[in-house]
Amino acid sequence: NEKGEYEIAEGISATVFRTVLDYYKTGIINCPDGISIPDLRDTCDYLCINFDFNTIRCQDLSALLHELSNDGAHKQFDHYLEELILPIMVGCAKKGERECHIVVLTDEDSVDWDEDHPPPMGEEYSQILYSSKLYRFFKYIENRDVAKTVLKERGLKNIRIGIEGYPTCKEKIKRRPGGRSEVIYNYVQRPFIQMSWEKEEGKSRHVDFQCVRSKSLTNLVAAGEDVLEDQEILMHHPPQVDELDRLNAPLSQMASSDFQD
Repeated sequence: NEKGEYEIAEGISATVFRTVLDYYKTGIINCPDGISIPDLRDTCDYLCINFDFNTIRCQDLSALLHELSNDGAHKQFDHYLEELILPIMVGCAKKGERECHIVVLTDEDSVDWDEDHPPPMGEEYSQILYSSKLYRFFKYIENRDVAKTVLKERGLKNIRIGIEGYPTCKEKIKRRPGGRSEVIYNYVQRPFIQMSWEKEEGKSRHVDFQCVRSKSLTNLVAAGEDVLEDQEILMHHPPQVDELDRLNAPLSQMASSDFQD
C-alpha cells in the first residue's frame, strides 16, 4: 500500500502468516500446535504454496491427511466423471432428458427383474453404472461432499449424492386374493448420484411481459394541467343532469321533490 506495507487477504491471522513465512526460508512449514490445518491450507492456497507432505510438518496427522484426501478425491472424481459418468449423461441428453439418475453397482452385482412385474418405484428410469471402484469411492461421506463440489464447479444443478436401496433380483412371488401376484425383490444398499444440467426443473425460462404504454415526464405534467383545467370547468359550468341519469341514480341522491305528487 502507500505506506510500503504488504496487505494480505482478510481472515488470515498474523500467527498463521508468520508460520507460512518459514516456507520462504527453508521450503518447509512447521505447523505448531493450535494452528488450524484448514486455515493453514487456505493461506497456502492464497500464497500459491503447494500443500503436500513435502511442504507441511505438523503434529496433527489426522487433519493433514484429511486435507490430502480431499485433494486426492477431487482429482480421482474428475477422472471418474470424464471416463464413467459423463458418457451416461450424454446418452440421457441425446434422448431429450434434462437430468440423470445413476445407481452405482459393484462389478459383481447382477440385475434380474421380472418382465411382467418390474419394481413399482420408477427404478426403470435409473441408469446403472457397474464400477466397484466408484462404489468404494462413494462409501465415504467426505468423498460424496467432494464430488458435489466438483459437479457444482462443472455447472451442474440439483445435485444429490447418497445411498439408497436398489432392487437387484426377485426374491419370491406372493399370491394375492383374486389371483393377482406380487413379486418381492431383494434390495441392496448402493450409492446413487443425481444431477440436472438445467437451471430449474419443470419451469420455463421464457417470460411474457405485458406491453405497458409509458408516458414521459413532460406528458405527465401536461396530463396534470389537463386535470386542473377540467376541475375549473366543472366549478364554473356544472354539468346538466339528464332525465335518464336521474332514473339511474341511487335513491339517496334524488331530491325530495322527486317523490312529491
